Amino acid sequence: MLSGIGTHFSAFRDDSSFCVGSEFMMHDFANWALETARSRGAKYADVRVMDIRHRDLSTKNCQVGTLAESESLGIGIRVVAAGSWGFASTDRLTREGIAACAAEAVAIAKASAMAKRHDVEMVPVEAYQDTWQNPYIKDPFQIPLERQLELLLAADREMSRVKGVTLTETSMAFRRIEQLFASSVGSVIHQIKMQSGAGIVATSFSGSEIQKRSYPNSFGGQHMLAGYELVESLDLIGNAGRVAEEAVALHSAAQAPEGSATLILDSSQLGLQIHESIGHPIELDRVLGMEANFAGMSFLTLEKLNKLRYGSEIVNVVADARLEHGPGLGTFGYDDEGVPAQCTPIITDGVFTGYLSDRETAVRIGLKHSGGTMRTESWNRLPIIRMTNISILPGTWSYENLIADTDDAILMETNRSWSIDDRRYHFQFSTEIAWEIKGGKKKRMLKNPSYSGITTEFWNSCDAICSREYWTLWGTPNCGKGQPMQTMGTGHGASPARFRNVKLGAAFAKS
Repeated sequence: MLSGIGTHFSAFRDDSSFCVGSEFMMHDFANWALETARSRGAKYADVRVMDIRHRDLSTKNCQVGTLAESESLGIGIRVVAAGSWGFASTDRLTREGIAACAAEAVAIAKASAMAKRHDVEMVPVEAYQDTWQNPYIKDPFQIPLERQLELLLAADREMSRVKGVTLTETSMAFRRIEQLFASSVGSVIHQIKMQSGAGIVATSFSGSEIQKRSYPNSFGGQHMLAGYELVESLDLIGNAGRVAEEAVALHSAAQAPEGSATLILDSSQLGLQIHESIGHPIELDRVLGMEANFAGMSFLTLEKLNKLRYGSEIVNVVADARLEHGPGLGTFGYDDEGVPAQCTPIITDGVFTGYLSDRETAVRIGLKHSGGTMRTESWNRLPIIRMTNISILPGTWSYENLIADTDDAILMETNRSWSIDDRRYHFQFSTEIAWEIKGGKKKRMLKNPSYSGITTEFWNSCDAICSREYWTLWGTPNCGKGQPMQTMGTGHGASPARFRNVKLGAAFAKS
């Protein structure tokens, strides 16, 4: 079912030169908001006008599951007045509607000031006038829905042909986000981000056991700042048969072992390990107790900065929002405070060296500038600290040499489930599939694998990381944070890596 377009049109003139989300009109909206905020007593104000277009497609057992397209246009206005924050948003994009919204934001700030502990302080930021857009080749919104759906159905049919497969699923997701940021500092920044993603899943039920295989990753596949060319590069149809066959074969596979052993993680699983045990605990709002939702605080208290040995000497992790790092879901030109994209060293030669910060939290730890990590899901949400691309830098090993150098280990691929405590310190992960490594060779398939550990002990056990040739920047499109919740995309670059003396277990196995 194709959903309607959820956009308010009353602000637009009867003139064919104007269209929904045009940059020209966005400038007018921002100026109206800033004028009102200043006149009502705001000492600082910033505005985000956002035009967000979604397209989602999915199939299940060779039938159409989802076929939806929507568009949302509105403005979010954030101010500092009487030393406190205020925020309001609206999709009533007339001069009167925007003025009322800005006045409400100032009124909220002044009301909040009655309960403030201290005035808002922020590190300075320069004024920027700029335009930024991620490169892409094919606009997915210009590709007919029928063509996209037929590709998914063809992949679905290929999986369904494999005997023993009981559930087949495919999906595509596209986002086009056009945004104008303007602030009382003098910044005016226009950005357009195009996101694409796709994936397939085969599930096999046999007796009381469920096995599944996903490609190219679980939880929606692979997602990047790219056009439809990403979907084409994945070759969903060509991989469908293998994915389905592995799901069925897992029923006959040996049970994964339990106990301490050497562990090799593929790059997609290592990406999620980074997300949960590095990405979330370095969010400075969690560290300072300003955010505690969704397994919410952090063991990385301030005294650990530049002192804690987070990992072994070969572990180097960065938070990098720059396009040169790659077209990840955490890539942009400027964050939602108008701070340019940058690279922050998080772990350097194993030592913890950096947090994800914004203009306000940077003051709290004595930084001279923001880390540029403030982002918002939509025009009706406050920007909050979010992961950019949190990536482990490549090592020197070839994948073949890493396997050959390993006498006895378990290789785990593709996340199936995860759990982590509210300080991001104790964790457990399971993967869809594992392989036995014996005598430097990949041997038999194993089912229901899991591993667990303590964050710093785990990263200190890393003794080999594969090189750039094997490094992939994975996209996580469904990271939830905040209240009301905001779902955002993050990126995680990783190569396969080896860890010693890791506790292994058996997940989803019958007792």
